[in-house]
Amino acid sequence: MKELLPINQNVVIDITEDQNEQKTAGGIIIPSTSTEKPKFGKVKWMSIIENAEIKPGDTVLFKPFSGTEVELENKKYLLMPYAEILAKIVETESI
Repeated sequence: MKELLPINQNVVIDITEDQNEQKTAGGIIIPSTSTEKPKFGKVKWMSIIENAEIKPGDTVLFKPFSGTEVELENKKYLLMPYAEILAKIVETESI
């Protein structure tokens, strides 16, 4: 098994998409090239970052068109600077 080990305050985010075809209500198949790139992903690996607010396993929101897409062992990852992560998605209890 291969892993990406980010350096210089970079983060690897798993953006592997569901490979199922998407269809409209009328049955028209939407090709994957026309769909918007994901802006959410799960942190897979991180370089050593002091006082990091995220950790591997967290789901994060990032800037569109940021990072470098990498495919490794049939999975898609995004390698990006830690500073380009906008938010961490957290579960909260409803009141």
